[in-house]
Amino acid sequence: MDLITTATARDESGRDAPVAILPVGSFEQHGDYLPLATDTIIASLVASELARQYSALLLPPITISCSHEHAGWRGTVSISARTLHHVVTDIADSLAASGVHRMAIVSGHGGNYVLGNVAQEASVRGPRIAVFPQGPDWHQAREDAGMETDGYEDMHAGELETSLLLAFYPEVVRPGNESADWTADRPHLLTLGMAAYTKSGVVGRPSLGTTAKGQLAMASLVRSFGDTYNVLRNAPG
Repeated sequence: MDLITTATARDESGRDAPVAILPVGSFEQHGDYLPLATDTIIASLVASELARQYSALLLPPITISCSHEHAGWRGTVSISARTLHHVVTDIADSLAASGVHRMAIVSGHGGNYVLGNVAQEASVRGPRIAVFPQGPDWHQAREDAGMETDGYEDMHAGELETSLLLAFYPEVVRPGNESADWTADRPHLLTLGMAAYTKSGVVGRPSLGTTAKGQLAMASLVRSFGDTYNVLRNAPG
């Protein structure tokens, strides 16, 4: 899978991109039919397409992040929020040292709440950082793709994630999504973790996933990013 850029230093010198794009995924359970690397694959897919469409500097993905709510499932690995904070801010500072003072974080995992704090703090002194997609961007992507679920019902390994992988890397989707639907309210998720609300690891409706929906969702995200890109480019500092 072509998830890591092969651009050279000369390529990037010629491009002279004002904005870098950092995909941040995770390594966590996604039921029996999607890979542990699902969030990393999706973040890298989105970041690659954004970098291509907006001629931005594409960075390699951060592949392990804050997946503590998935603890207990074999294969899931997490780092602390403070570690993720340090890694991302170090990357932004390193980019600034080479003349790139704008960075968009493409987040493929909803549990990385600390990324919002990273962007919030960076707005005070720079480098400028934005997190994409935000809730409204995901909502628009679902709507544009004609998905039947919303982000709450379809939280994990459901219609959205299955559709994106079917559209771009169908070979990683194993049989079983067709019969794995499971929805649940989860009022104490951060306290009790996913295991309190699902035995399969799924919260969503993966049976609804299709290739066409994944393609339309990606196109929507590319359009939505235009506003974030313009904000980063035009922000002072």
